[in-house]
Amino acid sequence: MEKRYLVADIGGTTTRLALFAIDSKVCELTESKNFQSQEYLSFEEILQQYLEDKHYNISGASIGIAGPIMEGRSIVTNLNWVIEEGSVSEALGGIPVNLLNDLQAVSYAIPHLQPSDLETLIPGEPTPRGGLGVVAPGTGLGEGFLLWTGNAYVPFPSEGGHASFGPETPLQLELLNYLDPLFGHVSYERVCSGIGITNLYAFLRDAKGYDEPVWLKNQITAVADPVPIIVEAALNKKAEICVETMSLFVSILGSESGNLALKILATGGIYLAGGIPRRILPLLRGDNFQLAFTDKGRFAKMLCEVPVYVLTHPQAGLFGAACHGQQILGK
Repeated sequence: MEKRYLVADIGGTTTRLALFAIDSKVCELTESKNFQSQEYLSFEEILQQYLEDKHYNISGASIGIAGPIMEGRSIVTNLNWVIEEGSVSEALGGIPVNLLNDLQAVSYAIPHLQPSDLETLIPGEPTPRGGLGVVAPGTGLGEGFLLWTGNAYVPFPSEGGHASFGPETPLQLELLNYLDPLFGHVSYERVCSGIGITNLYAFLRDAKGYDEPVWLKNQITAVADPVPIIVEAALNKKAEICVETMSLFVSILGSESGNLALKILATGGIYLAGGIPRRILPLLRGDNFQLAFTDKGRFAKMLCEVPVYVLTHPQAGLFGAACHGQQILGK
């Protein structure tokens, strides 16, 4: 049978799986399929369904997970799954399995991306072999980074999205005071992700008195995930509350992206990944993002030189996991 390598990108909303040929130096994904994570009790259940009609000799797997990896085990942050290398390996007949933080997986893709996989928000003046930061708002907020080690960039995982939210404006301070009694700890994920967009919307509606049109309320209450409705209404300027929600979101994303750039000295660039940035490109191209990104006092000038890109590759997580697989296989 033909040999294949299995890759996966597990998120709170969507789990993606794909195979690629291990005898090729070109990382070309085949047989990819998406699953709605919340509809399954475990990753192994999805795995069984995905592979039931496949007839390949699978030699290994690299699996990106939206959550921390501790000793080959992960509890998915926004999903009630526990994933272990051993149990996944057993389900696959004992093959080697590698669990990666999802942002670590995306980071493996970055050195291999083509210009067509990126949109430039801030051109900056990148430093050769400078640090690279990755900020990925999707269902949750992932963060990661890459450092040059002498002959290659090495990705590192992070749970920076769960660091404490630091307000930058009076409005953001009001937002923190609104959310703190609800959550106890207000992380950046609570205000800068799909989860965060719903929190921002509720804050503007309930605490700031923004009008919620009847048509919008009806649409939101009819769906499990209101984020696409809020984003679409903001992009088309259908409702002021949605426009202001996304304006606040973009400012917070800019500020936290600048924070990461300072923390890891990302003079090589910041990359915005995840499902949300590529959907809101017109909003990111406005002034809000760049002003918040560079508003760092004495380091504002340095941040003006840090380039910022949006990953437009539709399967960056899978592609990155495949790049990790290729590295393991020595291809």
